[in-house]
Amino acid sequence: MEPQNLTDISEFLLLGLSEDPQLQPLLFGLFLSMYLAAVTGNLLIILAVSSDPHLHTPMYFFLSNLSLADIGFLSTTVPKMLVNIQTQRKSITHIGCLIQVYLMYLFGCLDSTFLMVMAYDRFVAICHPLYYTVIMNPCRCGLLIFISFFFSLLDSQMHILMVTQLTFCTDVEIPSFFCDPLQLFNLDCSNTFTNTVLLYSIGAIFGGVPVSGILYSYIRILSSILKVSSSSGKYKAFSTCGSHLSVVCLFYGTALGVYLSSAVLSSARQGAVASVLYTVITPMLNPFIYSLRNEDIKTALQRLLRRTVLSLYL
Repeated sequence: MEPQNLTDISEFLLLGLSEDPQLQPLLFGLFLSMYLAAVTGNLLIILAVSSDPHLHTPMYFFLSNLSLADIGFLSTTVPKMLVNIQTQRKSITHIGCLIQVYLMYLFGCLDSTFLMVMAYDRFVAICHPLYYTVIMNPCRCGLLIFISFFFSLLDSQMHILMVTQLTFCTDVEIPSFFCDPLQLFNLDCSNTFTNTVLLYSIGAIFGGVPVSGILYSYIRILSSILKVSSSSGKYKAFSTCGSHLSVVCLFYGTALGVYLSSAVLSSARQGAVASVLYTVITPMLNPFIYSLRNEDIKTALQRLLRRTVLSLYL
């Protein structure tokens, strides 16, 4: 077959997680439930932070932005999968595929950079508590969000430029439930080695900056906590980082696991199942981690629930 540039292809086929017809209703119900739970949980975090004056602080401002990015990340892939299962169609237009790739890298990088910004916020709060309000002023918080968004736009733009240069010698059947860039690069019939090296290099640069920032922040935080004499003081200082640290481990642990599994697993379909961890499970668990481990969030959610119930009966 004649090699085709990405722009010459009208549509792709998303093979999904399974081709077994009997499993499709189960997959639809499972992913719809997870999607609704994730969107509801993240929306509750945003509503709780915006409605409670006690949470109008930099830490919760960044948390609400993280929840917004999680909703965007989820909504990039899951709705299309649900539509394909319901309509029993596997196709996605090439424009739709490009949009998925672009938004996945945008929201994925936003998640990563917001976690770095939140680590920096905890570093300032623990290591420089007297200057916290001066350093983390509204202007700087807005600037950090803007830099994160610009950094993520650059990342997604570089990846989409790489994807548009791919050429395919066969019909494009993607063994996943979304336009997975790694699978697209595997299907490329030009110089796959160069493209793969370039893909991982860009990923290492744009992923390495946030990881380095998080590691530096927590090394400084740990050194400051070890200098605290009382055990109660150490616990109080570290407890403010517990939820964030849990989300960081979940986000980077699942992402690293999926990238490693793509190199180890022989079946591309098994890699697609593994990708569910960071595309669906992680955004779904984030709000629950913060609501269960953070008393301020739990209190704000209870107040929001009481106000909602009262407004329904008054």
